[in-house]
Amino acid sequence: MIKANFVTADEVAASIEDGSTIATIGMTLVSASETNLKAIERRFLETGHPCNLTLMHSCGQSDRERGIQHFAHEGLVTRIIGSHWGLQPRWMDMIANNQVEAYCLPQGQIAQLYRSMACGLPGKMSKVGLGTFIDPRIEGGKMNDRTRELEDITQIIEVNGEEYMFYNAVPLDYVFIRGTVCDEMGNLTTTEEAMKLEVFNAVLAAKRFGGQVIAQVKHVVKNGTINPKDVTVPGVFIDKIVVCDDPENDHRQTHSFYYDASYCGQMVVPETAIEPAPFNERKFIARRGVMEMYPGCVVNLGTGIPNDMVGRVAQEEGISSEVMITVESGIYGGVQMGGVDFGIGQNLVAMVSHPEQFDYYDGAGVDVTYMGLGELDGEGNVNSTKMGPRCTGAGGFIDITQNAKKVVFLGTFTARGAKYRFEDGKLHIDQEGQIKKMVSKVAQLSFNGPQSRASDQQVIVVTERAVFELVPEGVKLIEIAPGIDLQTQVLDMMDFTPIIADDLKVMDACLFTTDGPAGLIDYLQA
Repeated sequence: MIKANFVTADEVAASIEDGSTIATIGMTLVSASETNLKAIERRFLETGHPCNLTLMHSCGQSDRERGIQHFAHEGLVTRIIGSHWGLQPRWMDMIANNQVEAYCLPQGQIAQLYRSMACGLPGKMSKVGLGTFIDPRIEGGKMNDRTRELEDITQIIEVNGEEYMFYNAVPLDYVFIRGTVCDEMGNLTTTEEAMKLEVFNAVLAAKRFGGQVIAQVKHVVKNGTINPKDVTVPGVFIDKIVVCDDPENDHRQTHSFYYDASYCGQMVVPETAIEPAPFNERKFIARRGVMEMYPGCVVNLGTGIPNDMVGRVAQEEGISSEVMITVESGIYGGVQMGGVDFGIGQNLVAMVSHPEQFDYYDGAGVDVTYMGLGELDGEGNVNSTKMGPRCTGAGGFIDITQNAKKVVFLGTFTARGAKYRFEDGKLHIDQEGQIKKMVSKVAQLSFNGPQSRASDQQVIVVTERAVFELVPEGVKLIEIAPGIDLQTQVLDMMDFTPIIADDLKVMDACLFTTDGPAGLIDYLQA
């Protein structure tokens, strides 16, 4: 009988060869192989080995302290290929300080690249990334000066007279996965994980290159006690298994709690009365954004105001049951968590794998996506990926915004230090922000305005004081908040001059409601 190879985390760490390429599978802290990552970090700090690793990851995999933060040591990793570092401060510092070679690729493209690699292809082609900082003719996804002169890991190809990005295969030496239970043969389930992710695709990608698969599990059971339909990875593909000896700390379902059955579909709990979000500029912006929904639309929520506030406002307003809210992790419906627990949800109606979710986002395109706003310029270009030397990275931003039917960017008009009051149905700005977001040229091209305008994509930019729309001629100002002076508090605070709508509107008074819902369901049903 085939038997699984059970080892300790220290034995795993000792087996990793210098110069290897490692892929870790997870999102935020969900499915992080914490036991193994800690052991590798510990061995490096004690011995200097393994060293000069290449680390590949499809999405952010940390809660600011754990996950791949353990690998953020100069010399341990020489090259990182990932999509998002917003919850990984040490990685953002290392990238900004040129302590590592850093490539950023779109989240969905990495998740799907594993699948292409698994079936023997030399890489993956896609329209996603064209005309953005991922495009090798612009920045090639190179996130610091140290990487700037290195080789491109993507290329432009032409098929049937059309341009495509081509994401080159990255041979994997090791892939780290996590499961709930395995049997004595190593057959592994992920039944208590809060996301499906791209586990099996990455496993087969490693096998294609002769790499090793290392799994972390909570429990081991007898052969024949696992329903074969529950097996995520057959044991024949797993080389080493580490049983977590401290699951409360090292096998948490997500950052905020060890385990809750309602987040993995094992239980449906009563939905208690929704605690209304406090009224502030973020809720005001989210309310105006929710007015862009329509009955039956499929919605995607990005990080920041979108995931933290839009879903919550939609619930308060009774709109959630009229639309289908999704997140890039693969979840549908339910009540979405935000912040450091981004990507999971309670009482979901469906959960699909990470690559499959991006098949939808990249192909048909989601009906309405809500994304954060870093900078906007007069061409309609948006930067939400790199502010100064510190880069959060793209995550799923580029995959989703390039193909969505409607894009709604949400953010404050200025950054750092602004103070607002909402009184008497008017917006009062007591202190202006120190940083302008409406700039002459964005610092990084995360979203290509001219490309979007040429495709007739609908794009709305919502701030607390002004709403803009992309039109063929450029950026048009279509609404301002009551109480705001158009010249001094909008136009003078912009480094470009927008087109001003002939019928410039004032934001609806209902948005200022502080006691109970704002009645946004009426706009959805109008």
